[in-house]
Amino acid sequence: MSVEVEIAKLTAKDYASDQDVRWCPGCGDYSILAQTKKVMAKIGIPKEKYVVVSGIGCSSRFPYYMDTYGIHSIHGRALAIATGVKLARPDLQVWVATGDGDALSIGGNHFLHAIRRNIDINILLFNNRIYGLTKGQYSPTSEMGKRTRSSPNGSIDFPLRPLSVAIGAEASFVARTHDVNVAHLGEMIERATQHKGTSFVEIYQNCNIFNNGAFDYATGKTTRDDTTIALEHGRPLIFGKERKKGIRLNGLSPEIVDVGNGIKDDDLLFHDERSTEPTLAYMLSRMYHPEFPEPIGVFRAIDRPSYDEMLEDQVEAAVAAQGEGTLEGLLTGGDTWVVE
Repeated sequence: MSVEVEIAKLTAKDYASDQDVRWCPGCGDYSILAQTKKVMAKIGIPKEKYVVVSGIGCSSRFPYYMDTYGIHSIHGRALAIATGVKLARPDLQVWVATGDGDALSIGGNHFLHAIRRNIDINILLFNNRIYGLTKGQYSPTSEMGKRTRSSPNGSIDFPLRPLSVAIGAEASFVARTHDVNVAHLGEMIERATQHKGTSFVEIYQNCNIFNNGAFDYATGKTTRDDTTIALEHGRPLIFGKERKKGIRLNGLSPEIVDVGNGIKDDDLLFHDERSTEPTLAYMLSRMYHPEFPEPIGVFRAIDRPSYDEMLEDQVEAAVAAQGEGTLEGLLTGGDTWVVE
């Protein structure tokens, strides 16, 4: 006799822990936290199937504020730990909350290899272009010339472009959103959870204490229509308040054109998030304000085998061929040597 167990329907409040949220008032992290809880509730799997892993930084307080399993790890190592969790427990849904400093500076190597392996984890990168927790030093994504406590004469580092790095590492799912447009933010997080393999979402997040207004051009009501462009699969790249501007290719380079002056929609570049060739997605990741409108949405979403699935297949094949094995056999089998 089988007994069906009905899973109670949860709400976003069910994913809130009993910890006081200690981000600065007005921080964009609140928006990301709220939308993540809503998406988790919408997915409808048991809370004990979620694990949230973080490194160090303001974003890395995330596990404390989620009523799920969580690991607050060390600086830059969140992706390494998330990889171990997923490989040990492939039945779990593993999330990583990280910042531009945590993931792209000390954690840059782990970031690259998690993406190229295509491990089935979800990475939320809070990009505020500053080190907020340590009181305002420039980060790997800070713009050239940025004056901070660690660069009083202006940063002379060329900034990393997170999406370009991810696409260059053959990411199978890449998206960008921001903390102000909560509907779009929730949509991108939900799309990420539906993807099998590494999903990477860059979130423009305002640090109103140490880098306030860094993304005003992309989020302001009077500017966003001209400074951002919404990516829609199978649709032409059109933007502007009156949607009369578009992006077309001039050789291998994108250019802005006025739609209507002899230029039709069919002349424009059409977005294809499912293209296995990453060239166009990479080109879009290089479009930055003020030269171009910055793309918002899903850049790439392709099917590729995930590392954890392939590893599980290898383990099953080895067990089928050689049996389960024992710890004693592992320790005493194979080559041995004697030290005299």
